[in-house]
Amino acid sequence: MIDQVDRRLRDWVKSVAEGVEVRLEAPSAAETGQGIALYLMEVASLPPPSTHQLPPWQIGLRYLVTTWSQEAEEAHRLLGELVFAALRNPEFQVELAPVPVEVWRAFGIAPRPSFVLQVPLQQERAQPKVKLVRATPVVQTLPMAGLRGVVRGPGDIPLAGAEVQIPALHLTTHTDSQGRFYFAAVPGEGRPTALRVKAKGREVNVTTADTGKPVLVRIEIEED
Repeated sequence: MIDQVDRRLRDWVKSVAEGVEVRLEAPSAAETGQGIALYLMEVASLPPPSTHQLPPWQIGLRYLVTTWSQEAEEAHRLLGELVFAALRNPEFQVELAPVPVEVWRAFGIAPRPSFVLQVPLQQERAQPKVKLVRATPVVQTLPMAGLRGVVRGPGDIPLAGAEVQIPALHLTTHTDSQGRFYFAAVPGEGRPTALRVKAKGREVNVTTADTGKPVLVRIEIEED
């Protein structure tokens, strides 16, 4: 796939600078005549494009672009034509930051005018198969209702401050001074509701049969 980008980029350069030699090699001191070097210096990561489907994999190919000629002015002219042609091309990203001196040392040549041309490369990913909906979706709503009750201890004495939980709904409340408690919304239509009640170090579990009727919870507390 990268070789296809190489060929496409070479053809683009030849359309900008006709009759000039184009190499896909690192610049060197042994160059003769005049020409343009497109050296693939780095393969960089790019964020995937925004899409409603599974986005393709995407990378960036960073080419170092340099020119050479027997006459410095001619090399500069070629470089200028390429820079502005690349800036006009929406497919390319042009980077004009200076190339580190260490790079030129690795090539064994003196620093020369250049720029970096980044070209995106994508590879499509297999899209997951989505089953067609052949029937009209039916949305069922669950009616809600309040749940009230009272907690009492020995002798039918109301227990204030008792903790009342509905574990399935992650709801918790406490009884008032008359031992009463209230939940504003729990599943209705006679659905049973499991309660957990804690008071005076004791715990009881109760399941209501009908949320429309008050719940009486008795807790036997051992006397000291």
